[in-house]
Amino acid sequence: MNKHNQQLGKWGEETAAQWLAEHGYEIVAQNIRTPYGEIDIIAKQKDITVFVEVKTLTSSKNFFPEQQITARKREHMLNAAQHYATENNINHWQIDVIAIEGKQDPQITHFENAI
Repeated sequence: MNKHNQQLGKWGEETAAQWLAEHGYEIVAQNIRTPYGEIDIIAKQKDITVFVEVKTLTSSKNFFPEQQITARKREHMLNAAQHYATENNINHWQIDVIAIEGKQDPQITHFENAI
């Protein structure tokens, strides 16, 4: 991954975490590594732990950020969430996706229980 993409990804994750906090989520952790891959954001809303995958694009005319999630990525997300939940005795959880498009006045779309 090149430096621009890393910076964009980090910006997107920070933007998503701020958006979640503004919408009543408690941010528990960010960038958690598991044997199955990284979890971008772990948040809580009431008694549900939410594992969040963030996808960011500066601009696109032909597709949306969430379309970057392949079947293989879904499998990694599910395995990473299951691993973390098992390790931390979490019974109620879901995987959400936050898609961010644009950097000036970004469009944020939250897909709840997406995987």
